[in-house]
Amino acid sequence: MFFYLLLFIIGACVGSFLNVVILRLPQKKSIVKESSHCPNCQKKLKAYDLIPVISFFLLGAKCRNCQKKISWQYPIVELVCAGLFIFLGYHYQILTNFANPIFYRDLVFVSTLLIIFVTDLKYYLIFDAVTVPLMIFAFLINFFILSNSNNYWSVFINLIVSAVIGGGFFLLQYIVSKGKWIGGGDIRLGFLMGFMLGWPMILVALVIAYLVGAIISIFLVIGKKKKMKSEVPFGVFLSFATFVVLIWGNQILNWYLTQLGI
Repeated sequence: MFFYLLLFIIGACVGSFLNVVILRLPQKKSIVKESSHCPNCQKKLKAYDLIPVISFFLLGAKCRNCQKKISWQYPIVELVCAGLFIFLGYHYQILTNFANPIFYRDLVFVSTLLIIFVTDLKYYLIFDAVTVPLMIFAFLINFFILSNSNNYWSVFINLIVSAVIGGGFFLLQYIVSKGKWIGGGDIRLGFLMGFMLGWPMILVALVIAYLVGAIISIFLVIGKKKKMKSEVPFGVFLSFATFVVLIWGNQILNWYLTQLGI
């Protein structure tokens, strides 16, 4: 129980940092050089106003100085990140296998996917400052975890092919539509997904993303929240699908193949 409480605290603190990244990326501000401050009055925040989740409610969701309302995004991201950390700890049974490298890999993966999810949902933007460094990390960590003396080349080729399929799929749409269907951020996210998931899991993630995206888009159109030609933050569905496949990809693929009688 104590360990999961520790995961919750660490996850909430990471979520607090992710909020800083989400806020400052569109503003092109440094995430390390500037101290935390109110985005409205620019007043530097005290340490006791930066306690994840707790400070938000103690302050009544308002800045202590200017009384401007604080967005609910902050505690939600912190709680979601904390919940994801606990889930990963339980999913990988980390108490019985503390040295499992996939657990630590996925802590980084889900944290970054959460940034992509929120920034695309909020700003309709996927930032290279997030996707490009994670591409390098994803390739290196997966190559390190999955390869041994007998399969270096097969793992290397698998990751490269998967990334080319993921990124190339969106690049082709970008070229055909002349940038009207897909943005550059989606292309780079496709490459990232390939490095994170490998083949054939990249294909599973793409199918899930398009299915979920289509279903939600239909409901938004029916509810008159969107029009047929409205722009959709597709990175939201791609990041969600990537998380699902990271955790349950093998089960989903095996279930599908079983339905086909393969």
